[in-house]
Amino acid sequence: MKQKVLFLLVVLCALLQTVKLSARQKTVIIGYVGGFRGLVNTSLIAAKELDYINYAFVDIKNNRAWLHREATDTINFRNLNLLKKQNPSLKIVISIGGWTWSGKFSDAVLTDTSRQRFAASAVEIIRKYYMDGIDIDWEYPGREGYTGNIYRPEDKENYTLLFKELRKQLDDLQLQTGKKYVLTTAAGAFKSFIDHTEMGALQQYLDYINLMTYDFSGGKIASHHTSLYASKAYEAHNNADNAVKLFIAAGVPENKLIMGVAFYGKSSILIAGAKGLGDSIATYSRGVGFTAIKDSVLKQPGNKEFYDRHAKAPYLYNTATRQFITYDNLWSVKKKCKYVIRKKLGGVMFWEYDSDLKGYLLGEINKVLK
Repeated sequence: MKQKVLFLLVVLCALLQTVKLSARQKTVIIGYVGGFRGLVNTSLIAAKELDYINYAFVDIKNNRAWLHREATDTINFRNLNLLKKQNPSLKIVISIGGWTWSGKFSDAVLTDTSRQRFAASAVEIIRKYYMDGIDIDWEYPGREGYTGNIYRPEDKENYTLLFKELRKQLDDLQLQTGKKYVLTTAAGAFKSFIDHTEMGALQQYLDYINLMTYDFSGGKIASHHTSLYASKAYEAHNNADNAVKLFIAAGVPENKLIMGVAFYGKSSILIAGAKGLGDSIATYSRGVGFTAIKDSVLKQPGNKEFYDRHAKAPYLYNTATRQFITYDNLWSVKKKCKYVIRKKLGGVMFWEYDSDLKGYLLGEINKVLK
């Protein structure tokens, strides 16, 4: 009898472990790949380590989705689809907009007719080039974003109506092809984005919401640009945990939220006498990808890596040159991925592949999530 009970307990534990692993396997990994530069070297992409590739970016012209670099975009589409030979479950998604190409969204979605035509143009691109979905990266509805961008109060409602129309037309395409198409958005990870959108209403049309939990730093203080929690070294509210709480409070289900990871660092020079995090910035300098940080920058004389245990974020500082770099590394990425599992979020996304071609961070993401 005891042996039978023991056997049943072992079987039950195995089943529970299987359920636990199955739940973890549902988390997705989304990587943005930059086609805005021209041809993408897809041979450097680890297709088996990704669930989605978001192709950045498709532009907008005359209120329609438009291939700004058609000659190279079409080649990139073909080569990205060839990666499915390595990973048949891989999905290729077009991302429309981005920081510098978001200025025409407001006009494109202003009326029922313009929304229908914009959605039709976007859906036609994915139909023609055998893509798997659409991602909208509007930075930002109801706010200027890049200097000179058009925006208006109506953006708040029209942002929702845009996704309603896109979902309708994607579903219509599914009836023709028998294929399910994904619809996502890249969202600003701060309160003002919530205030200028209807996230609780529009989330019903979306598969995932990619939280851009980076670029938090700014102004004149040396601060983390992609921290998981708030730092005690300076006063700030923007961080990944706070963003997740804001979107959940706005009515977004946890499993639709995707945690953003930065594959790049932001660099600045601090004022004379500065000691690092929380001190004043003199000038901003060119950013740097994580591969370069790990393989080169950290090895340069005087450069030292520090860990903010409260924010779960690293940074580099050189007291002689006064260079300050804020970034994600393997340690912080592991913290973010464990947060995703603990909070039952949908997964992780990153910007962008070209900044860590050696796959240090993507490898760590897979190690924890998969």
